[in-house]
Amino acid sequence: MSGGPRTGKHPALVHLPFGLVMAVVLVGLVRIAQYYWREGTVWIGLALLLAAGLRVLLRDEQAGLIAIRSRAIDVLAYTAFGVMVIAVAMTIEGGPLSR
Repeated sequence: MSGGPRTGKHPALVHLPFGLVMAVVLVGLVRIAQYYWREGTVWIGLALLLAAGLRVLLRDEQAGLIAIRSRAIDVLAYTAFGVMVIAVAMTIEGGPLSR
């Protein structure tokens, strides 16, 4: 018998939030590879904000790999890093990859 209660959900669904965040990161990496580094970096910042939003909405058992610390610390860290990444991407001028 299994060690825990059966919820009727597939165990792989717990990885769906992480998969969604990584899909947005992948979009960002593709844009960076296409030399649209500013847009790609904004996508990565948006992925962090998505992780923060999912962490707020989902219980610890549902959050999967985006749950690292307590909910409050995770949301604060994901939001702060997401905003910082977007702010840096939007304010950097010039450079060899400027478009």
